[in-house]
Amino acid sequence: MTRGNLGAWLSTGALAFAALALPARAGDRDGRDDWYEHEREEREPYAIGLWGDLPYSDVQAEVGVPNIIADMNSQELAFTAHDGDLKQGSGNSNVWGKRCDDALYLKALDWLNSLRAPAIFTPGDNDWTDCDRPANGGYNSLERLDFERKLFFSTPYTQGKRRLRQEVQSTPLCLGVAGPTPCVENRRWTHGGVTYATLNVQGSCNNLCDTNPDPKEYAARNAANIAWLQQTFQDATRRGSAAVMLITQADPGWDLSDPTRAPTRNPKTLAETDGQPDGYQDFLAALRSEVIAFRRPVAYVHGDSHYFRVDKPFQDAKGQRLENFTRVETFGDNAANGNNDAHWLKVKVHPRSREVFSYEPQIVPPNRVAVPAP
Repeated sequence: MTRGNLGAWLSTGALAFAALALPARAGDRDGRDDWYEHEREEREPYAIGLWGDLPYSDVQAEVGVPNIIADMNSQELAFTAHDGDLKQGSGNSNVWGKRCDDALYLKALDWLNSLRAPAIFTPGDNDWTDCDRPANGGYNSLERLDFERKLFFSTPYTQGKRRLRQEVQSTPLCLGVAGPTPCVENRRWTHGGVTYATLNVQGSCNNLCDTNPDPKEYAARNAANIAWLQQTFQDATRRGSAAVMLITQADPGWDLSDPTRAPTRNPKTLAETDGQPDGYQDFLAALRSEVIAFRRPVAYVHGDSHYFRVDKPFQDAKGQRLENFTRVETFGDNAANGNNDAHWLKVKVHPRSREVFSYEPQIVPPNRVAVPAP
């Protein structure tokens, strides 16, 4: 696809978004589901697939990701979600995604559209914030985010062979190259009595550090993220949702326990302790208030620090653990070990159960490295 043809295609996509933003009617026969229709579904168990921080290398791009997609396609999933970072961030010339060129995103779009279930995506810092690094091509970060918004988010539908209609944030506005613009990457939908949302929360101090920090961009997006977060819990409460799942990229750091993988912060005040710019404290404070008020299960899904785990690191202002909150970090690149950690997480959702979510890591047999598949 030439750059000229690509521009025309993106313009057409923008026009399509304007038309599709109108309320869809139940019973559409185009293979797409309306986000609000799921309120009327019986709250029966189902499963979803989570992945992210992939691919980071040639072998992951050529072997690992196709194997993950085939494995997810072999199972019955209500939808899948990639929590950002379509490439490694260093710009190493010997591996996949050495630059933030258009071809990178177009290939990722092909992968998402090859998934049988609806495919959700939220951007990662390696996809736009870090693209201004010289090794990544020295792009304008906001221009790359604008490109992602047009390519992945030009309609209210997901990617995938079967598509899901989502609610799209329209205000407050984020920033793009030309100024204020809707944060169309922030999405919300309900399935089987559970409310889900994506939020554009980024690594690299949430765009407050690294090569070209942008405090104005951060301030606008952070305000939009907090508003979307609060509206999501309001919506979940109004619907009587059994639980909420939030999907983002950044590991914001939760306490003092893991300085090798995330910012350290005082778990009571939520203030960062390492002297670096803190792009997360206000968001985490808003999240904590909503989690406490909601009382029902809340899952917070992220990538960023490349360490699969399911734990409960969030505390209240007294230092008491928030029992209804679970942090879920998806598998992520371990490029030093080739295709190692190119796996995904199945989440079983039981809306009528007490905890709602249960977690089953899916170790993709052909992607095993240290211990080959039996």
